[in-house]
Amino acid sequence: MYAVIKTGGKQYRVQEGDTVRVEKLDGDIGGQVEFSEILMLGGDSPRVGTPTVGGAKVVAKIIGQDRAKKIIVFKMRRRKNYRRKYGHRQPFTELRIQSVQG
Repeated sequence: MYAVIKTGGKQYRVQEGDTVRVEKLDGDIGGQVEFSEILMLGGDSPRVGTPTVGGAKVVAKIIGQDRAKKIIVFKMRRRKNYRRKYGHRQPFTELRIQSVQG
């Protein structure tokens, strides 16, 4: 059985045993997170929420809190002597999905 969860303004398709990187969540490594905003449950008899599926939840374990690879942001206007360069590292939380309950 799989589920489509919503967190951090994004949607993720997950099932038991998956490892997924989501926008940073509060919590310590080894802690548990519950998602109750389930948009769809799939499997033998799929259920689509309006907008969420009632009574469904996904339980995940936090296995990492880190920051992604650095990206370079470079702005330039030609012939105007305007150049700006800065980097950004987006924080993320790595989760291992433990159970999908419908």
